[in-house]
Order: sequence, then structure tokens, then C-alpha cells
Amino acid sequence: MAENEPQDTTAAPQNNANGQTPAQPQLRPLGQFIRDLSFENILVSKTISGEVKPDVSVQVSLDAKKRGEDSGQYEVIGKFKITSKNKGSEETLFLMELEYGGVFEAKNVPEEQLHPFLLIEGPRLMFPYIRRIVSDVTRDGGFPALNLEPIDFVALYRQGIAQRQAAQQAQAADTPAN
Repeated sequence: MAENEPQDTTAAPQNNANGQTPAQPQLRPLGQFIRDLSFENILVSKTISGEVKPDVSVQVSLDAKKRGEDSGQYEVIGKFKITSKNKGSEETLFLMELEYGGVFEAKNVPEEQLHPFLLIEGPRLMFPYIRRIVSDVTRDGGFPALNLEPIDFVALYRQGIAQRQAAQQAQAADTPAN
């Protein structure tokens, strides 16, 4: 093959033992909803002197659980806590808490891969709606619309695994040996 010729990088689908192509994992959204929403405009009750320079922090936690025994349906909940403080004075400007959920149907996902699949792909599908809600609520609350930066849900999932492992190791270290 010549050096400058384009190479075919598409891989042919792998066949299983029966000679059939395995079905691709699927996550189909069945519905999305706001479970809880609060917005506190703390700035309205205070007088802040000087220039306001907001410093926004976003905390995200995710959870997934099965709905019913044999339904193949799962509920994914994302909890977002968004705090804006004034740089320098550290006075809180606003606090927003949002619990947003989605109901999904998962197909062709091996059991050992289901948890990461739900906690990565579910929030990825819900994120554009969450971003819109945050933007609308902050704007309607008297602040410039806050457009959340994209979230790397793979990194968030890995961080959660690492935190759980560290907590388990700390608990094991604190437990006396019998």
C-alpha cells in the first residue's frame, strides 16, 4: 500500500459463536421530569457594595435504579447544586438545586456493564434539557442566564467509583480485625 493512500479504519462487525452480529446496546428515553427544583436569590435580600464578580460552582451526583422486576426500565436521577458567590467577599448571590430524572429502557446491555452505561449515557441524553432549565431559571431569577459547560460523565462516573473505593478502604482500615 502506498504511503499517502487512505486506509480503511472501519472495522467489520464481530460475529458471535453463532455467526451472527451481536445486537448493539440501546438506551431509549421513555420520559424525563423535574423531581425537585429550588432557586434562592440571596442577593435580593442583601446590599452588596462594589463590583459583583460571580464565581459559580456546580456539584453533580447521579443515581440509577431499576423500575419493576422484569420491566427493563430504569430511572436515572441527576442532582445538581449550583452556587454563585461574589469573588473576594464570598457572599452567596444565588443557590439553585435541581433534581432531574429520566426513565429509560435499556436493551442488549450485559449486566456487568449496565450500571456505568446508565450513569453515563442517561445523563448525557438528559443534559441538554438540564442545561436549558438552569439557563431559564437563573435568567428568570434576575441573573444573566447560566449556560452550564459540558460535563464529562465518564470522568464523573470514574470519580464516583474512586470515592467509593477510598471510603471502603477507610472503613476497612477503621474496622478492628477479629
